Amino acid sequence: MPEITRPQLAVYAAAAVAIALIGAGYLRDSAPPAPKPRAAKPSGVRVQQPGRERAYVHVAGEVRRPGVYRMRGSARVDDALRRAGGATARADLDQLNLAARVEDGRQVLVPARGAAGGGGATAGAGGVPGGGPGGAAGGQPLNLNTATAEQLDGLDGVGPSTAQKILAYRQQHGGFRSVNELDRIPGIGEKRMASLRDQVRV
Repeated sequence: MPEITRPQLAVYAAAAVAIALIGAGYLRDSAPPAPKPRAAKPSGVRVQQPGRERAYVHVAGEVRRPGVYRMRGSARVDDALRRAGGATARADLDQLNLAARVEDGRQVLVPARGAAGGGGATAGAGGVPGGGPGGAAGGQPLNLNTATAEQLDGLDGVGPSTAQKILAYRQQHGGFRSVNELDRIPGIGEKRMASLRDQVRV
């Protein structure tokens, strides 16, 4: 058997190392990939943070900026008045419960001092708090922004149909700014308007 020389031995050793490295690389490449951790599926349950619900409130009457405002569900009537720029100098805040919580889709109507009716902070579809029977109280002009349908019906030349049209206009425009706006109500002509000027006010 021929004798293996030192150079040959070195070549054999290097070849063995190369074969081992190639084999290790092959085993690494052929090994199946490690399974990825599965992401947790959402449960589908949405947790509502307390106080995050919203309410849309119509603030009208004796405020500086009447309009519809988006409020927190935990907001109070006082917060709604602040969003509307605050009450005017004519406002009668004693007729409102400023601590009451606002309700989505409701109206906060701020009455004027000495206005007929009152006694409530919010109103429903009619847009006004409850009031007394028809006609202006004590011969005083009737406030167009707080009068009820019965009170408007008691005015000269105004029947139930026209009274409802006046309420609808008030609801749509957030109240009357002037008595002259009555001429925009269908059915109120020049003659009827002339008779109403002394019977109503804003």
